[in-house]
Amino acid sequence: MAGKSVLVTGGTGGIGMATAAALAALGARVGITGRDQARAAAAAAGIRAATGNPAVDVFAADMSVQAEVRRLAAQVADAYPRLDVLVNNVGGFWAHRHVTADGLERTFALNHLAPFLLTSLLLDRLIASAPARIVTVSSGAHASGRIDFGDLQGERDYSGQRAYSQSKLANVMFTYELARRLEGTGVTATVCHPGVVRTGFGAEDQAAHMAGMIRVARLFMKSPAQGALTPVYLASSPQVEGVTGRYYANRKPQASSEASYNTAAAGRLWQVSAALTGMTATA
Repeated sequence: MAGKSVLVTGGTGGIGMATAAALAALGARVGITGRDQARAAAAAAGIRAATGNPAVDVFAADMSVQAEVRRLAAQVADAYPRLDVLVNNVGGFWAHRHVTADGLERTFALNHLAPFLLTSLLLDRLIASAPARIVTVSSGAHASGRIDFGDLQGERDYSGQRAYSQSKLANVMFTYELARRLEGTGVTATVCHPGVVRTGFGAEDQAAHMAGMIRVARLFMKSPAQGALTPVYLASSPQVEGVTGRYYANRKPQASSEASYNTAAAGRLWQVSAALTGMTATA
């Protein structure tokens, strides 16, 4: 990855930080995003020390807020004359319904609309840098997801698990639609399930009855470094050069859920996402 520039969203801990560290160790210039400037700076310093690679940059942004995603995209475009890889890793889980500054349900806003908007804003830079790659971190939870176009924001009936599964299905469908739209540009789009990983994911708003169960389950989960193996593979391996529109787990292509291949629903999701982010649907 020497000479290549990579952006990893949600890179201050867990899978994102492990992915950024692995790509930095391969010689890439890596930018990480995080909500808190101090925490992001500390994470970057840790990656530099662990890898011996000084080229680790920090971008602070709360990606659940669209104005901050737009500011982030502008800063990345200014900092990186070329962008070889975008890893859409940022995500969250909330047991209770929260609303963002844009008036949107936070799970859908952060897990789906943020990567949709950031990718859209950086597409010109990625295409100009081709061959380039877009890697989106989804989850096996997408298999139980359903895109509820009648209640995307969970206003009528919110469930943390249902909102999360819907957002992860949206990640897969977004990737497949993106791959179709990018055909012939030299930019590929893949999506992956990193495995069930031992991180602080979902800790800030956890259902009380789940806490004990999660503590036990953590004993059997993958480490962040193990969870990063598939995103790192898709971001860097020559074996997947030119591969696009595919879902991976354990560094192998796999079939995603039947619902994820519904091209009509993917097109509709794109239109809705474009409207909710102020982007043109044809872009």
